[in-house]
Order: sequence, then structure tokens, then C-alpha cells
Amino acid sequence: MAESGVRKSGRPAPRRLVQLYAALLYNAHVRGFIEGKIYTGPAKALCVPGLNCYSCPGAVGACPLGALQNALAGAGHGTGWYVLGMLLLFGITLGRTVCGWLCPMGLLQELLNKLPTPKIRKSRVTRALSWLKYAVLAVMAVAVPLVYGLMHGKPLPAFCKYICPAGTLEGAVGLLSNPANGGLFAQLGALFTNKFVILVLIVLACVFLHRAFCRFLCPLGALYGLFNRFALTGMRVNPGRCTGCGACVRRCPMDVRTVGDRECIACGRCVAVCPEGAITLGCGRLTLQGPALPGVDAAPEVKKPAAGKRAFWLRLAPWVLLAAVLVWVNWPAPAGSQPAGPGAAVETETWESSAPLGHEVGQQLPDFSLTLADGSDFHLAQTRGSIVMINQWATYCGPCVAELPYFEAMVQAHPGLTVLAVHHWLEATPKMADYIRQQGWEGWQVRFALDRQEGSVVELMGGDNVMPRTLVLNRRGEVVFNEQRPMTPEMLEELIRLAEGDGAP
Repeated sequence: MAESGVRKSGRPAPRRLVQLYAALLYNAHVRGFIEGKIYTGPAKALCVPGLNCYSCPGAVGACPLGALQNALAGAGHGTGWYVLGMLLLFGITLGRTVCGWLCPMGLLQELLNKLPTPKIRKSRVTRALSWLKYAVLAVMAVAVPLVYGLMHGKPLPAFCKYICPAGTLEGAVGLLSNPANGGLFAQLGALFTNKFVILVLIVLACVFLHRAFCRFLCPLGALYGLFNRFALTGMRVNPGRCTGCGACVRRCPMDVRTVGDRECIACGRCVAVCPEGAITLGCGRLTLQGPALPGVDAAPEVKKPAAGKRAFWLRLAPWVLLAAVLVWVNWPAPAGSQPAGPGAAVETETWESSAPLGHEVGQQLPDFSLTLADGSDFHLAQTRGSIVMINQWATYCGPCVAELPYFEAMVQAHPGLTVLAVHHWLEATPKMADYIRQQGWEGWQVRFALDRQEGSVVELMGGDNVMPRTLVLNRRGEVVFNEQRPMTPEMLEELIRLAEGDGAP
């Protein structure tokens, strides 16, 4: 029963139902799957416990692993510490119970392993390989983002960018599978190809090995595993009943040495196979899963779950919560009803800067004016008091076209934020206005403009023909970021927080 995830009656076991519920709750933005756009509402500022990509069209919360890397990258600026607090809270209260019950990637791996193929059993080799995820955590999720952030003042979520299969499957494939984003296929490069190959290899490994990614590569599982010994929720062994027969460890598909150690994901299989009924899954003094042997009850010192009407309402509450989240994140907001965000200008302040003119970080970008695609004028001086992003792009630049929807999502999520997309001057390219119309971008809040041949804005930014380039100004018009590289939604959110912190009076 416990091993298959299905009861004898044929109905899903409680853990499988919780896994499905968590996956639905994490990805409740149904409109994202229909429209091919990511959710950028207020819930995105919070992390979900399990591994679920920020860029998934349905994701209503941030991925804790991506948020951790961005927080470490911003350590020198004092931003993102709340992320570390949330991870600490998840670790202390849940430990690796998150992996066994609340992680969509864990559910996917278990379903893949159900395919009828020969299976590779755990051994000394797999136990040794289980330490690999701690190296991935230390290097790709901690050291590289931290060092790169301190050296360059900007985030590099190395694990998310170069390895994460959840990002490739939920984010990239999730967005590209929508017909609205079909034009982006031509823009895919070597980075996506490499990550897609990694995804395929991990999927194949999970078919033959139980939770291969979870056991050998997942840095989030490694992080939660450090809390397993003292987490509030986890497996408990009654020493008065345990005879040391070892049935629990032998039947566990994870690389555990003892029940509840760093590799235990609290799946509860050991509860069903223990002949003495010595094992329970508990949360504090509450028993969540106990022995089902005749004449054997849960340990007398712990409380049993509620029964009767109270139990009915407890079972109903999660589905009420899911329905409320579905309505909240999918209901269109009335025009003009969104509150002012980090990009909103503060009219009561005088945002003067004594920084020297220039395009380097810490300098004040010189003023300029441009005629926008809609015929109106743009004056940089008039944006003082709001955060400004200037993006250099071109119709022939694949990464440029791919990242522009992320900028539009940021404008929608942060009313008052100014985003200027400056098309590099080159007469051989298609007319910018025609291209914008073909892409359906005419109603966007991003402001499009064609750069000048003389007194080029790109030259003011310190740029050249290599793009995309993004420059970010704080409220005083000072440069807080200026680099040629593609952007991700997580990076743009972090840059807004960086500009807000540097621009506050």
C-alpha cells in the first residue's frame, strides 16, 4: 500500500494526495498556462517549500532555491535576508518532509519510476553518490552566487541557470509549449540545449533509479537534510518497541542508514513494514501516520488526529484554501486598482544626485531625450523619483526578443516602474514599429524607441553592437547595474530590490 502510493481499494494513498495538492497549489495560476505568461503578483514575493520554478506559467510563488541564490548574490547590499529566514523556518519545521510530501519534482520522479523497467537497487555506490548533492549545494547554490555577487554586484543563480531540471521543464518547456510563445523557438541557444540534455538524462535516470535527482543532485534536499535530526516534523522510532531487525532500512528506497537521517524524506514506507509497530511519522506531539498492525497502537504519549466533524473540516480546509488561491491569482484585476510598487515615483521628494556623470555603477547617467514608437517624447530627467530600466535590443537578436516579455511582466507587477527598450540603429533591420505590431506588443507598457545615429543612447550606456544590454537606475538617476547579458525574471526582481535599496532616501 505505502510503497505503491495506492491503497488496496485502488484510491490514492494520503501522501500521494498531498503531493498532488501541493503541486496544484504551487501552480494555481491557470491563466499562465492559457496565455503563456508567468504570474508576477504579490504572492511571487513568497517562497513555496518545494522545488518549483519561478518561471513556470502557473507558479504563484518563488522557488526557494532560486531565491536563496539571489539572496546570496545580494549579500553585499543587505537584501534578500528574508529568504534565508523562510528557508530556516521550512527546515526547522519540516526538514526533508518537504521532499517526500510537498515537492512537485519529487512527485514527478516517483511517477517516472513507476514505468515498467528493470530497476537499479540502492547500494554502497548510491550511498556514496548521495553526498554529491551536498557538493552541488556548496558550489553551485552557495559559493558561486555569493562570490559572483560580491565581486560583480549582481546575481548569478548558477544552479538555476546551468543545471536545474525544474527550470527547464516547468519554466522553459512550460512557456515554449504555449502557441503564444511559438516564435521563441528560433531564439534558443546552446544554454537551453545543454540544460535540455541534462533534463533528459535526469528523466531517464529516474525511470531506473528511485528519485535519482532527489538522491544525488538536488541541493534543496541537501539543505533540508541538514535539519532532519531536529526538525519538528519527521520520523520517530519508539526504542521500547524497536528490535533492530533492519526491515525499515532494507525496504526504504532512499539511501538511509537509520530512520530519520539526512536521506530520509519521511515517505512513511518504514511505518508499514516495521513488524513491531515502532515507527511513526509525527509533528511535535501529533502523530500523522502510525502503525496499522492489529493490536498495535501509536505511542501513548502522542496525540492522535482529530476524528468526526472536526476531521471533516480539517480535510475540507485545504481545498477551500486552494479554491481561494485559484480565484485570487486568476481573477483579472480592475484597471487602476493595483497599488504603487517599488517603481512608483515619489512626487513629494527631490531626488537630486551629486554623483559624477557616466555609465558606470555609482555614476549618474547623463540626461537624454528620444521619440518613442507611439510618437510621444521620452525625457530621462522626467523619470526622477522612479526606478528606470533601459534595455538595448534588436529584432535580429534572439536573446533580446526572448527577454522582453520579462520586462513587460515587471512593469505590470510594479506600477510606476519605467522600462525603455532602445532598438539599436541599423537600417538593414526590419522596421521596429512593424515588428512590434507583428509580435502583438503594441499595448505593452514597455516604452519602445529607436536609437539615434548621433549622440546614441547606447553610447551613453557604454554599450556597443553586443546585446542585450540592461542598465538600471535608482530613484536618483544613478546607475546600479549595467551589463551585457540576458535577463531572467528572478534577476530583474533582484535588480528592482537592489535599485530600491540604493535609491531610498
